[in-house]
Parts: sequence; structure tokens; C-alpha cells
Amino acid sequence: MDEQLKDRLEIRDLIENWAVWRDAGDWDRFATVWHDDGVMMATWFQGPALDFIRVTQEGWAKGVSILHFLGGTSIDLKGDRAIVQTKMTISQRGDVQGVLCDVVCTGRFYDFLEKRDGRWGMVLRQPIYEKDRVDPVDPAARLELDREALAAFPAGYRHLAYIQTQIGYKVKLDMPQLVGAEVEKLYVRGRDWLAGKPL
Repeated sequence: MDEQLKDRLEIRDLIENWAVWRDAGDWDRFATVWHDDGVMMATWFQGPALDFIRVTQEGWAKGVSILHFLGGTSIDLKGDRAIVQTKMTISQRGDVQGVLCDVVCTGRFYDFLEKRDGRWGMVLRQPIYEKDRVDPVDPAARLELDREALAAFPAGYRHLAYIQTQIGYKVKLDMPQLVGAEVEKLYVRGRDWLAGKPL
């Protein structure tokens, strides 16, 4: 098999395994998608992958329900490095002011991958948050949001930030969105990564 095709298949496998193993709670296998220095960025957590696994497990124990669904993937490959963009949705279910709701956020995972000792692994996962919405699980339920509090959050993940704040998380307010300075800086970091520069 052509080496570049093999790399692309291994990368796609890694991206899909991230979502399946994380959402299934298959923590031992989930840890294998990362390199030892891997970093996870999310609205509610930013830090080392091993800490992300630990706090995710703690969240599960408290009833936090966050799931992921993947769409198409674009792989920019240069030697032993790759930038991988994957269309995704983040779905979080939880209580919003006494009403059980689903928040769905659509965006992309923007991943910095590297092949080390023959194995591809994730060095940095940075989501890009494009748009979101909130819906009561019971369509007959009446949901009233605090409009002022909602407006304080970035448009691309406004409802996601709202529900996460409601359950006690501190949300990062300058995450990349569909357009803007933060996503442009991320694209520059991606080009630098493919050019061999350090993160």
C-alpha cells in the first residue's frame, strides 16, 4: 500500500476512535489516541489529555452527558505531521433552569497530529465552534433563558456555554468560531505546524 494512503487511513481511524472510545467510556483505549504531551482544548477544559480523561470521568460520575458525532474529514499531510479537520457535533443533555434540554453545537475538530516511532497520535485538539441551539427534551416544556446571561457568551457556542455554566463549569470565552481573529490565528498555527515549527 502507498505510504501516504496508509498514513491517511491510520489518521482517519484515530479520529473516529477518539469519538467512539471517549463517548463509550473506553478510557484505556481512548488514552492511546494521544501522545504523552497531548493537549485537549474545550469550552469547559483546557489542559493535558490525561487530565481531560480524569475530569471527564468525574463528570460522568456526576451525570454530565456530552456526546460527539463526526462528519467528513480533511487531512493536510506533510511528512510525519498532519492537520486534520473533522466536521462534528457536540451534544450535551442537562438541566437548564429546571427543564431537561439538549444543546447541540456544530463545528469542526482542528487537530495537530504527529507520527512518532511509527505511531500517529494527537498532540493538540482544538474545536472550532460554529453554531449551536438548545431544545427541551419534552417539546411541550416551556424554557425561559436569561437573555442577558446568554448574550454574554460567544455566538458560536452561546447555548453550550450557558448550560455548562449552569452546571458549574468555567467556560473559556475566546475559543475559535467560524470567523474571527481566533480562528485565523489557529489556521496560522496549523500552517506553522506543517512547516515543522513547534506548537
